[in-house]
Amino acid sequence: MMSSANLDLVRSIFAAWERGDFSSVEWADPEIEIVLADGPDPGSFKGLAEMTKGWRGRMSAWEEGRLAANEFRELDAERVLVLGQFSGHGKRSGLALNSNAANIFHLRHGKVTRIVRYWDRDRALADLGLAPEAE
Repeated sequence: MMSSANLDLVRSIFAAWERGDFSSVEWADPEIEIVLADGPDPGSFKGLAEMTKGWRGRMSAWEEGRLAANEFRELDAERVLVLGQFSGHGKRSGLALNSNAANIFHLRHGKVTRIVRYWDRDRALADLGLAPEAE
């Protein structure tokens, strides 16, 4: 049986992020791993300090950067998939971005241990072995 507690936790994290509030890290495991699977700045970082520094640096590159979740899917007892959008304008380039993004949250014992972020939702679905969404 899947735990709705994981789904509730991920929903609460995204609710704060949608308001532009990235200040809470209570939900994160101290050794959390963040993987940026694709997009303009792929890479990874580990631990709370690196997560905070990494998010701050990446979000500061965008003017009016916004995250919005459209759908939450519990994949199994330890993973939640969030489908949504990221939009904004590059501060230096002025480049407008509206990406159908995806985030995969890995959870254990009520904490997020890993987040894999995709700018390209179809790539995330393919990596999970799921069919791409119909347009």
